[in-house]
Amino acid sequence: MRIVFAGTPTAAVPTLRALAGGDHEIVCVVTRPDAPLGRKRVLTPSPVAQAATELGLPVLKAARLDAEATDGILRTHPELGVVVAYGGLVREPLLSAPDNGWINLHFSLLPRWRGAAPVQRALIAGDERTGAAVFRLVPELDAGDVFDAVERPVGADETAGELLDSLAVAGSELVLRVVDAIANGTAVATPQEGEPTLAPKLTLGDGRLDVQRDARAVYSRIRGVTPEPGAFVNVGGTRVKVLAAARSGAQQLQPGELLLQGSRAYLGTASAPLELVTVQPAGKRAMAGADWLRGLQGRARVDEAPDADAASSINGGVAS
Repeated sequence: MRIVFAGTPTAAVPTLRALAGGDHEIVCVVTRPDAPLGRKRVLTPSPVAQAATELGLPVLKAARLDAEATDGILRTHPELGVVVAYGGLVREPLLSAPDNGWINLHFSLLPRWRGAAPVQRALIAGDERTGAAVFRLVPELDAGDVFDAVERPVGADETAGELLDSLAVAGSELVLRVVDAIANGTAVATPQEGEPTLAPKLTLGDGRLDVQRDARAVYSRIRGVTPEPGAFVNVGGTRVKVLAAARSGAQQLQPGELLLQGSRAYLGTASAPLELVTVQPAGKRAMAGADWLRGLQGRARVDEAPDADAASSINGGVAS
């Protein structure tokens, strides 16, 4: 089939490469425009744009699939559209233009975690299993019939970045199977079953740790917001990013209490403390948590969160 592929971040690259290595023709790769990256804000092509160029595929850069972008896509006469984290909506008339419509690779077990941040929300909520699903794109958010899915347990210490990388690879194989089935006329899609939950995009405030919750919830949030938007606490009016943490068997601390014990830095929660393995105070380099806390004479407290921030932290992983 003639395929138009729409995607932007690194998580979409494995699917693009899998399709490019298959029996189908990618007639157009749609991705978001170049974005400023790094301290010097250098305009940089998206990971999908870079991969498409390397593969010698035609690229169309569009911030949204408006009339101009739609015309450009339709001129390639696609028979199927494939979306993986493009970052924009596919609306009519583009939605119905390919003979076989559009399919979407989504990184959750639909209908759980429909929306922009399914992997992050699953970890924040403490889900023990997750996966990826390929479904038919429809106007409603992530609501189309599912062609196929893959399920796997969530690692006890897995971060959102690590889990997404794993699902991106497993999902690419899933997409290839579904595309082949659509091409040979054997594909079957079934309606989603169960109560939907929503996974809205994370904000910076979602990374603030609520130390009044138990260790499991705090650790789940750290994992869910790593690497982006990043976990943090405020200490003495300074924002301190928590780049890496670990479960611990250390002695009980009060919620928000920070204590250096031997060569390890610990953060108190409502239950067991967590070890702060790597941190980054605002304006400074990343460093071992113990080195940072040693500079504070080995003891400190997390600043009390304003009510609004605390509510945001508590409710960030709850589906609306």
